[in-house]
Amino acid sequence: MKAINVFIVLVTNVFFLSSFDVVKLKAPDTSGGKPLMVVLKNRKTDRVFQEKALSEKHLSELMWVAYGVNRENGKRTVPSARALYPLQVYAVKADGIYLYNPQKHILEPVKAGDYRKFCGTQDFVEKAPLNLIYIADYRKLTNMNDQQRAVYAGLDAAHCCQNVYLYCASEGMKVVERASVKGNELLKAIGLDENYHFVIAQTVGY
Repeated sequence: MKAINVFIVLVTNVFFLSSFDVVKLKAPDTSGGKPLMVVLKNRKTDRVFQEKALSEKHLSELMWVAYGVNRENGKRTVPSARALYPLQVYAVKADGIYLYNPQKHILEPVKAGDYRKFCGTQDFVEKAPLNLIYIADYRKLTNMNDQQRAVYAGLDAAHCCQNVYLYCASEGMKVVERASVKGNELLKAIGLDENYHFVIAQTVGY
């Protein structure tokens, strides 16, 4: 019986690890959505989430609206002062931590396992299907001091967050922007050094 239990655990672990791979996101449907003025009217913050996983469509379009490429010249769905684009957007899901690659429109696996508990101090962050973590690479913010870097990074992250808010309002989804994150633990889990700084987070779901 003990041998059978060990075998089951091993098989489960192998399946879990093998399923933690690159996520190829679908192209966004840029012809859909509600009118802008309606979306602005409906924009709001929610803090009660279902545990239901996001659909492939919603996950794909969320990443694109947050930081995706929308032109052939590589520019994004959000503005960036001096076009520095210092942010990295991480998707923290039940199965692991992923890094969004805007150029390829994919989620690159970073670390397997459920790290949602590091994404905030509120209970709902551990149950919601997605936490978006915005992290700035200060090496990209050249010729400025750390105070200026924080301002530039904050501006970029604010644009990303508003895009996500508007998309959620259009799709009838729930979202909350948060600064209360276990930043040091999360950066350690991701494997980032002192050049990277947590900026803001969002919890997204239904």
